[in-house]
Amino acid sequence: MNLAAADAASPVADAWECAAAAAERAGVEIVETADVPGRAAFDDVSVLLQRVWRADHRAEIAAPGLLRTYAHSGNYVAGAYRGGRLTGAAVGFFGRDERGTPHLHSFVAGVEPGGLGAGVGFAIKQHQRAWTLARDVPEVRWTYDPLVLRNASFNLRKLGGHAVRYLPEFYGAMADGINSGDLSDRLLLVWRLAAPEAVAAAHGTPAGVDVAGTAKLLDRAGDGTPLRLPAVPAPAVLVAVPPDVEGLRASDPAGAAAWRLAVRDVMAGRLAAGWRIAGFSRDGYYLLTEEG
Repeated sequence: MNLAAADAASPVADAWECAAAAAERAGVEIVETADVPGRAAFDDVSVLLQRVWRADHRAEIAAPGLLRTYAHSGNYVAGAYRGGRLTGAAVGFFGRDERGTPHLHSFVAGVEPGGLGAGVGFAIKQHQRAWTLARDVPEVRWTYDPLVLRNASFNLRKLGGHAVRYLPEFYGAMADGINSGDLSDRLLLVWRLAAPEAVAAAHGTPAGVDVAGTAKLLDRAGDGTPLRLPAVPAPAVLVAVPPDVEGLRASDPAGAAAWRLAVRDVMAGRLAAGWRIAGFSRDGYYLLTEEG
């Protein structure tokens, strides 16, 4: 279905069609875990998420009993299966923001190690989008590490979400194999499911940004370190992230920490002054624009 046809269809029906198409392209079937025969399905999801986060114990991420409780109480627990084998999963629960707006909080989602880039993650999120819209809930929200380039691109470009708030040290100290030793700064992502950019993204058109006339506030130096640049009058600015912060954590923890503090200082400062994150460029820069 193209976008013109989508305008004539119900948002829920269109979302389910997009979800089915994404699953077909990825070669997976996405089902709610509670609908999988047998009692091992929640164990499988828990073990998969443990492997994705390289955690010492599966309860560090999501214990099977917790997943079963979420599903039993009407929340979102789903898996992507290829040939009967679990290859990805997502977990979410309902919440409300400070204004009382309902949303699904996507607590955790992951694709098996080595499976990134095959479209499984996108298919899972499109299933989650359709599932949430079918329950008359307009938004999905989650947090993500602002330094992880592929996640920023996926969330803001490929899904059409909006990063709305910088949350320093949101989770405190984390012990999993991906985040251990780093500060747990996060961006709050709001995915407005019926917004034009989310609908376009569901149909395969990523959200783009126009960087013409922008000034760089944070760039990458020739040696890979963060390069802070003097602020100049401009209605839009660019903030770089490192190409591979996860690899940098392993090879140069001090270098990763320098990026963390540089991005926090520049981005949190601008957001506190009333600027907003308007998107993410293909080459790894956040675009911030001045409100008003």
